[in-house]
Amino acid sequence: MQFGRIWTLRGANRWAVVPVIEAELIETTAERAELLLAGIRELQTRLDWHSRHAEVRPMSEPGGFRIIFDYDEEALGLGCLHAAFEQLTDPDFDAVTRFATLRDLSHDVRLGPSTKSIVDAAIRRGIPTRRLNEGGLVQLGWGVKLKRAWTAETDETPFLAEVIAKDKERTRTLLRGLGVPVPEGRAVRDAEDAWAAAEEIGGPVVVKPQDGNQGRGVATNLTTREQVLAAYAAAREEGESIIVESYLPGRDHRLLVVGGKLVAASRREPAHVVGDGRRTIRDLVAAINLDPRRSDGHATPLSWIKIDTVALGVLREQGFTPDAIPPAGQTVLIRRNANLSTGGTATDVTDHVHPSVAAQAIDAARAVGLDVAGIDVVVEDVAFPLREQHGGIVEVNAGPGLRMHIEPSAGQPRDVGGAIVDSLFPPEESGRIPIVAVTGTNGKTTTSRLIAHLAAAAGRYVGLTCTDGIYLAGRRTETRDCSGPRSARTVLTNPRVEVAVLETARGGILREGLGFDHADVTVVTNLGKGDHLGLRGIDTLEELAEVKRVVPAATAPNGCAVLNANDPLVAAMASVVAGRVLFFAVDEQEPILAQHREAGGLAAFLREGVIVLAQGNDEIALLPIAEVPATHGGRVGFQIENVLAAAAAGWQLGLPPEELRDGLRSFAGSADETPGRFNVFELDGSAVVVDYAHNPSAVAALVAGLDTFPQEQRTLVFSASDRREEDLIEMGQLVGNAFDRVILFTDAEHADWPIGELTAVLRAGIAEGERTVEVLSASSESAAIDRALDGLTPGTLVVLGIEAIDESLEYVRNRLSIASR
Repeated sequence: MQFGRIWTLRGANRWAVVPVIEAELIETTAERAELLLAGIRELQTRLDWHSRHAEVRPMSEPGGFRIIFDYDEEALGLGCLHAAFEQLTDPDFDAVTRFATLRDLSHDVRLGPSTKSIVDAAIRRGIPTRRLNEGGLVQLGWGVKLKRAWTAETDETPFLAEVIAKDKERTRTLLRGLGVPVPEGRAVRDAEDAWAAAEEIGGPVVVKPQDGNQGRGVATNLTTREQVLAAYAAAREEGESIIVESYLPGRDHRLLVVGGKLVAASRREPAHVVGDGRRTIRDLVAAINLDPRRSDGHATPLSWIKIDTVALGVLREQGFTPDAIPPAGQTVLIRRNANLSTGGTATDVTDHVHPSVAAQAIDAARAVGLDVAGIDVVVEDVAFPLREQHGGIVEVNAGPGLRMHIEPSAGQPRDVGGAIVDSLFPPEESGRIPIVAVTGTNGKTTTSRLIAHLAAAAGRYVGLTCTDGIYLAGRRTETRDCSGPRSARTVLTNPRVEVAVLETARGGILREGLGFDHADVTVVTNLGKGDHLGLRGIDTLEELAEVKRVVPAATAPNGCAVLNANDPLVAAMASVVAGRVLFFAVDEQEPILAQHREAGGLAAFLREGVIVLAQGNDEIALLPIAEVPATHGGRVGFQIENVLAAAAAGWQLGLPPEELRDGLRSFAGSADETPGRFNVFELDGSAVVVDYAHNPSAVAALVAGLDTFPQEQRTLVFSASDRREEDLIEMGQLVGNAFDRVILFTDAEHADWPIGELTAVLRAGIAEGERTVEVLSASSESAAIDRALDGLTPGTLVVLGIEAIDESLEYVRNRLSIASR
């Protein structure tokens, strides 16, 4: 058994509506493939991932199988795949060691509890989420609606508030001005000044970094000079500025304030062990650290207890060393501060917080300016006012850890992630912007660009992805093919985008799935021959339809799928649509469209040359098709279908009829708006058409679109690569029946065939046609264009089937400008 190719598919894909990994196995059996999948699922279960989709599928090659399984983190899913494979094939496989490695990887790559609680809360509300880095930075929502969060910090957290919160001295001054009880103290210059400050304060003191966090370098309840000097040294390891403040008697509490409300409170206990009379303190700590809820970091509810410099000092104060054996039942402190990050535990006390304590915590968060704040309170019991117990607020923390509230050691868990999401998004807000996803074989780019134009004409800031690149508000920001999921995610991450129009090609779906979960409007233009059939196991139109229907299947329940009624494979996709279906066709009598409309369904069609949008018997007569420049006076049939699909999509986006009319009239379909998509240049009785016809269906549509042109002499510049031989022959036949002269070129950079073989196959197809009398070859695309345009005379129609669209269009413009002088 060997691996073939392995793909990670994100979002909806042809196998499932959840992210999956697809792996090819060769030289194996179905039984072995099933065993491998079972091993993967067992590992995932042990790592707390419960699979929702897993299957084995045979490949066309003998002994070949695909395994498909879902995952939560790509690296972990791939790790389980390879570990299960090695377990099956390697007799020396060490299962214990390998699983320990996977568990460590799980801690490293998964979101920590704080961020995960926010993401989970967003998902429950239907707000889309995306992880933006390998750490905890996540995006909630899309485009203009998006928010970002990193643990408990959001893009609503002011930077200045974070700076103030880190400055313990400044925070204490602000709180004292509000009348909130705080400990006395000051910043110190050095260790001797720290002891001087302790003597000034009198009584037990706390030494800590002025800008520290997570309890690092904090020592509490210090009374002797030796303790203070040692604590100062430990604090200096965490920061340069150190403060000494009075020690407040009582227990450590953390109150969480979100959006001006107290949402959770915990009583924290410092890291400690309880002696059993047999084991050393070091051994007792090691035993506690075996708890699966603990890890070295923040990936689990609790952290490891560490015997570090501060811990050694705390033990020494109690008369112990790490190797001492404490009596049975004796509690030995490892730390005096109770932070979870230093091994502490937490008990939920939210329901017991006195109203005055809650109010003072809220005031403290407001004074610092934090939207999410962890307020550290030292008091014996939060059920009573602070002053009655000589308690106070000792710190205000930005980006507080949420672990203690999500999964407390004791008491009721609190949905603090939900509170943060609710503070970012009002109850009625989904964080979503309108998305239109367009797929099909031909017309995807033109339809996408027209939909984007309609939305932009209506005043929306539009992000467009298509074969020609990425466009933001009409400005081209990328020039490569951007019809895949990565480009879609790029647009959805832009905080200015109000509407996203996403061309969604077959290749991206097969490689990575979709770049979104749901779309408000989906469009399938058509399915035709030659659109990269023969790749990735897609050999027939039916198999291609299985891939493409992922897009209409992603239609939101309250959305609409716009489907071509004239294409049976496309029309059949209505069965996977959860939302509404709108059929479009040039002929209103098309049976599928007519039947759908009779049942009250949505439709778009032509009646006596006028675009009509209908729901049942209710109709909107939009405008004559001849008034839409992209159709060249209503002469080009495939452009009429593209216009119908785009008009229907705009209608379902909620654009009013008058705005649709204005947008359709102002879309010229020119070389600037739809480069390489039936761009027409007319001069002196001749015509030049530039069109990227790249498969048999596109060539057939191109030929049909030329029927209304008066020029009788026709020349074609043509090339085709990355196609099956049968598709090349068919295109050659179509060309041979439609053009008098054909000039072939092959761009070696793009050709998957040897140059001579490709030309020979095309020539063989052309020879089967009945019209072409001359077939010429050119060394390059520009040379072929020159040869064709050199023969441009009145009555001549030249069609340029270009590959390098941007460069060749510019070249053609320059040539025609020279010719017209």
